[in-house]
Amino acid sequence: MIYDKLGKTGLQVSKICLGTMTFGEQNTESEAHEQLDYALTQGINFIDTAELYAVPPSANTQGLTEKYIGTWLKKRGKRDDLIIASKVTGPQPAFTWIRDQKNLSFSKDQINTAIELNLKRLQTDYLDLYQLHWPERKTNFFGKLGYAHDKNDTWQDNFEEVLGTLQDLVKAGKIRHIGLSNETPWALHRCLHLAETQDLPRIASVQNPYSLLNRSYEVGLAEMSIREEVSCLPYSPLAFGLLSGKYHKKQDNPDNRINQFKQMSRYNGKASWEATGRYLEIAEKYGLSLATMALAFINQQPFVTSNIIGATNMDQLKENINSINVSLSDDCIKEINAVHSEISNPAP
Repeated sequence: MIYDKLGKTGLQVSKICLGTMTFGEQNTESEAHEQLDYALTQGINFIDTAELYAVPPSANTQGLTEKYIGTWLKKRGKRDDLIIASKVTGPQPAFTWIRDQKNLSFSKDQINTAIELNLKRLQTDYLDLYQLHWPERKTNFFGKLGYAHDKNDTWQDNFEEVLGTLQDLVKAGKIRHIGLSNETPWALHRCLHLAETQDLPRIASVQNPYSLLNRSYEVGLAEMSIREEVSCLPYSPLAFGLLSGKYHKKQDNPDNRINQFKQMSRYNGKASWEATGRYLEIAEKYGLSLATMALAFINQQPFVTSNIIGATNMDQLKENINSINVSLSDDCIKEINAVHSEISNPAP
């Protein structure tokens, strides 16, 4: 395993992070524990979760992912050799069952309520990284590539208040470091400025989508990640499994993610399908599975600190983790970039 520094925190995290959003929906508790056990044997020390999980979100499964990790932590009996990240859910009117709130926000009361529930489910006293799951304001995330300003957005800049709340949690020993998720360069810049001028906690990482089908992170955030030392933590590197190649090779089944959850259509548009087919041809040309090539491409990006992989079975998990041992040739990357230049970011 390869390790890299998480932002300016000094924490060394594995280049592969175990994503867990399938725990509680597509994976049972025992399967979750098996994945966690195996990941550790491969040198993974970084685990990512969220209060929202499992995914797709529902009142019946919300919080199960953290609970499964919590029972594993209790059984394992060790904590300090792991880097555990979780998230506080952003505004979403439909999610009235999270924290029994009709209007989710990043207010002081709601963040304080959320962290207590995070810690209780995870059966731990602290989190190494606590992330704002998505913005409160109306901006481009979750499938929106370009920014269209909404003059009717009622959001007022409250980043100083939010960072102040998180600072209190750091002082209380409940979290060590903070991060953003599904965010834009403006928000990262704003938070870094406040940290510098108001002596508030510094953003350590940004967890955004990044894959062969969505390289929008490269446009503005990649340079910020390098120059400001803010870690990029890519999620959905296999685009809900489309970049495994199984759908194109007719090896999928009804239980696979895209087939099972038709409402989650972010990655299965026509352009994504076409681009994936071309990436599959490149992978086969170089003797690689598409999943391995897609993950290896992300692993070797200079702005990426840890690639958040996920799996629903052990074979997938082993293949995904093994991508750390693959280095793509310059010729392979050149061909990947040629496809990207023709079909750019079909799944933002």
